[in-house]
Amino acid sequence: MTSNASRRRASGRVTLNDVARAAEVSPITVSRALRGERAVDPALVARVREAADRLGYVPDPAARALASRRSTHVAVLIPMLSNALFVDLLEAVQRTLRPAGYQTLIGVTHYDEVEESTLLREQLLHRPAGLLVTGLDRPEATRSLIAQAGVPCVHMMDLAPPGSGLYSVGLSQAEAGAALTRHLLQGGHRRVAFAAAQLDPRTLQRLEGWRREMSAAGLYDATLEWLNPAPSSIALGGRMFEQIIGQRPAIDAIFYCNDDLAQGALLAALRRGVKVPDEIAIAGFNDLTGSDQMVPPLTTIRTPRAEVGQAAAAMLLALMRDETVAQPVVDLGFELVLRGSS
Repeated sequence: MTSNASRRRASGRVTLNDVARAAEVSPITVSRALRGERAVDPALVARVREAADRLGYVPDPAARALASRRSTHVAVLIPMLSNALFVDLLEAVQRTLRPAGYQTLIGVTHYDEVEESTLLREQLLHRPAGLLVTGLDRPEATRSLIAQAGVPCVHMMDLAPPGSGLYSVGLSQAEAGAALTRHLLQGGHRRVAFAAAQLDPRTLQRLEGWRREMSAAGLYDATLEWLNPAPSSIALGGRMFEQIIGQRPAIDAIFYCNDDLAQGALLAALRRGVKVPDEIAIAGFNDLTGSDQMVPPLTTIRTPRAEVGQAAAAMLLALMRDETVAQPVVDLGFELVLRGSS
C-alpha cells in the first residue's frame, strides 16, 4: 500500500494525516479543530493550528465536502461592493459563518437580473450548503431556481410577506421612507422633493413611503420626483441639487434616497452659498460613513446592515443544521437620525 508520505511527495500537498502526526492527535481531532468546533479543547486547537501552520497545511474543501457529504461553502449574492452598506453586511456575514466552519462564495450582481441568474447558476454548480441573497424582487425563473436548488436560502434587507414560506431578515424600506418624509413635513416643509438614483427595488420602496406621506398631507406633486437610473454617487447628488434648486415653485426640502447623493448635495450647497437648512433642508438614507461630518451634519435613516448580515447568517446556520427557525421573518427596524441638515 502506498504510504501517506509517498502520496504527499507525489501530490506536493501536506495532508491532514501529516498534521495529525505532527500534533500527535487523531485526524478527526485535526478536522474538528480546524473547523472551529467548540467541543475541542483549546490547548489541542492551539497545537493543531501550530502544526498546520508549520507544515503549510491547506485544507481541501472538495475532499472535506466529499468526506462529510456536505459543502462548507455558502453562496452570497450582493448588488455592489462599492457601496459601504453591502460591505458592512458582507463583513458581518463572514464574521458569523467562518467560526462555524463555512466559507463564502461572493457574487456581485450589479443590480442586473440576468447577471444575478447567471451567478446563481454558477454558484449552485459548487453545491453550496446555503444561499444568502439580497432582496426579494427577482424574476419568477430565478425564484424557481432558488426554490428548486434544494439548499436553504435567507433573503437580506427586505421582509418577506407573511405566509410566503420565505426566510428573510431586514427592514421595511417603505416605512423608513415614510418616517423620514413625516419628519420633513413636521418641520414645516411643504415642497419636499424625492431624489433617487440606481432605482433598485429598495429605492422604489422608499419612494412609495414618500408618496404615501405626501399624498396623506395633500402635498403630492409628480414634479417633485427626481429619478435617475444612473449609479448613485456624490457627484450625481451635487448635479441633482443644482437642477432641483432651480425648480419653480421652489422646493424647500430634498429627501435623497442614499447618503452619497445627499453628501454631494451638501457640498454643492456649500459651494453656492445656499444655507442648509434655512433655505432648503436635506436628508439622506443609510447613514453612511462621513454623513455625521458634513457641514451641516446630515439627517438620515440609519439602517442596521451589519445586524442584518449577522442575523441572516445565524438564521441560515440554523437552517443548514436542520434546526427549527421560530421566526422566519425578522424585522430589525431602522433609526431616524436627526442632525443639522433638517
